[in-house]
Amino acid sequence: MLLNDFMNDNFPNLELRPALFYSWSIGIRFELGVDYDRDNDYENSPYIQEVYKRAITLFKSLHAHNDDMYIVVDVNDHADGYKHKSKTYPRYIKEKSVLYGLNQKTIPYIFPDDDDGEGTYKTHRFTLKCKTSDFKYIPMLKAICNNDMGIKPSIFNRVYFININRKTIFHVYDDRGCDLLATTPETIRGVYDKYNDWILDYDRNEIDEIFK
Repeated sequence: MLLNDFMNDNFPNLELRPALFYSWSIGIRFELGVDYDRDNDYENSPYIQEVYKRAITLFKSLHAHNDDMYIVVDVNDHADGYKHKSKTYPRYIKEKSVLYGLNQKTIPYIFPDDDDGEGTYKTHRFTLKCKTSDFKYIPMLKAICNNDMGIKPSIFNRVYFININRKTIFHVYDDRGCDLLATTPETIRGVYDKYNDWILDYDRNEIDEIFK
């Protein structure tokens, strides 16, 4: 099954773009970074260690070893000589042969309001179908969390983990938090119950309504 077909069947009319939580009726927004201040911007600070712990714990609770999934990476092209490659995958895929299944297509810029007005910006969407066990998700999640902290290694591009078996979408938007979407509340009720303390308080009332 292709990504577009999967999305149309399970998440119709949902655009893969931030902020996912506000674009779908069933989801949870978790807080990853707590009590940030500028003194936390260094490798292995207590702040970033807690961010890593939450992101990795949530990922593990949602993705079994042999689950089929899509890893989607969006690379934004501001018409400044971008070459159509993504360096994100090779660093984190265990077996290079898996990369033969990597697909790329160019889509309209996912932040149209930020375009230069002439429609010259584009988004290059890379999609890899694989299993959870095919990639090094722990260093990949850490690199995503590192980006806004100025810590290396980091992943600047947006990454979406789409679980084909469980029909969920997991997106760490930065060190502050992550969005989890599902097709039914029951699919993610266990995560809602177990990690309730990590739910972002700003959206808690709306999230609680979903699971009543």
